[in-house]
Amino acid sequence: MSRDNLSKWLYVGLHVKRWLALLVIAVAMMGLGFAYLLREAYVSYTFPAWMYYATLQFIPRWLRGVMFVIIAGSTTVIAGWKLNQSLAAALLPGSPRTADLVDLVYRSRTRDRGPKIVAIGGGTGLSNLLRGLKEYSSNLTAVVTVADDGGSSGRLRRDMNVIPPGDIRNCIAALADAEPLVTQLFQYRFDEHSGDGMAGHSFGNLFIAAMAEVTGSMETGIAETSRVLAVRGAIAPSSLADVRLCARFADGAVVTGESNIPERGVPPTEVWIEPREALAHPAAVAAIRQADLIVIGPGSLYTSVLPNLLVREIGRAVLESGAHKIYIANVATQHGETDGYSAAEHYAAIRRHLGEGVVDMILANSNLPAEPLPAAWQSEPVLAPGDADYGGARLVLADLVDREKRYRHDTQALAAAIMRAYFERDLRGRAPLAYSRG
Repeated sequence: MSRDNLSKWLYVGLHVKRWLALLVIAVAMMGLGFAYLLREAYVSYTFPAWMYYATLQFIPRWLRGVMFVIIAGSTTVIAGWKLNQSLAAALLPGSPRTADLVDLVYRSRTRDRGPKIVAIGGGTGLSNLLRGLKEYSSNLTAVVTVADDGGSSGRLRRDMNVIPPGDIRNCIAALADAEPLVTQLFQYRFDEHSGDGMAGHSFGNLFIAAMAEVTGSMETGIAETSRVLAVRGAIAPSSLADVRLCARFADGAVVTGESNIPERGVPPTEVWIEPREALAHPAAVAAIRQADLIVIGPGSLYTSVLPNLLVREIGRAVLESGAHKIYIANVATQHGETDGYSAAEHYAAIRRHLGEGVVDMILANSNLPAEPLPAAWQSEPVLAPGDADYGGARLVLADLVDREKRYRHDTQALAAAIMRAYFERDLRGRAPLAYSRG
């Protein structure tokens, strides 16, 4: 163990120092007891002559004491080091041999004391966010949209009459502490060679649907799947109702079905869910009301983020919450949903559907590419002009973009910026703030 890791054992809140102190006291008392017994043996029994040399009595007592202390101290350090490696290897399968148990304890205790965070969204944006936030807090709840009606999720929704498991699967994979191979298996998708019945299905979707059948409900199925994969945090669908997403466009056309909305190629002017009175999942509402921090987005604005907020109890709970609320603007526009949108226009769409004062802060990307994005992406960077109308919310700029995939956020940078903003939430002023990566 390095000197830094040794010092971590002394950090406040690990619940370790008290037991280490008790252990030291117990060992010292045991040593004292042995000393009394040995002294009694020396005065009560005549030992052979060779014991004089075996017990080092030709060396002054003070020097013998120093020698024993040094030997005992060295042995204790070596034993503690090896015990640390053995326990770390057992508790962290697949971890490097240099892994330290104190890091496991330190991270676990730190996360347990983290703020209560609720992340609202869907799609890859939400799962990407969760991967970063789980390193800061275990008190994490993902509120997931249930309006998906395409692909594997849509087929299971129609065939088995369950809420679509796709976004739930992505969140479970993002929050799982299981072996990487297990997570990879959970995300595995069967190809066209798997047969008509299996082609296109994700193993995780099938697993969740089967677990719901075995346990009797989707709620219990999600909870048991999370337990099997050692999920850090909780996952709550925004509703257990059979929700359909509808959209109205500028020409008056109405489209039903989440997967059909982007196919129009232009952003809608309004979206709503059917039935409009769909009941929210109680766990989602409770998490929002108890939250210290609420994060909305990133993700597809009209088909992933807004469907959660359109569940009336969810939207009302967000508006009434006293938590610090942040909207994460996408780093790139999405064809058919947000073509040409700035960060202010993203948030304006949320305000049109929910009203004013939805969030306290808008977090947007400041690292814009020097060259246009590839034409095949049908996308462009989301700008965040400081003089735009943000409805009273404070604009914060940070370097958030993934260097390899510039259409999405960098997981670590996004989570770090969110937590920095949360801990600096009491800073006043409406001028845009700028955070640099690192």
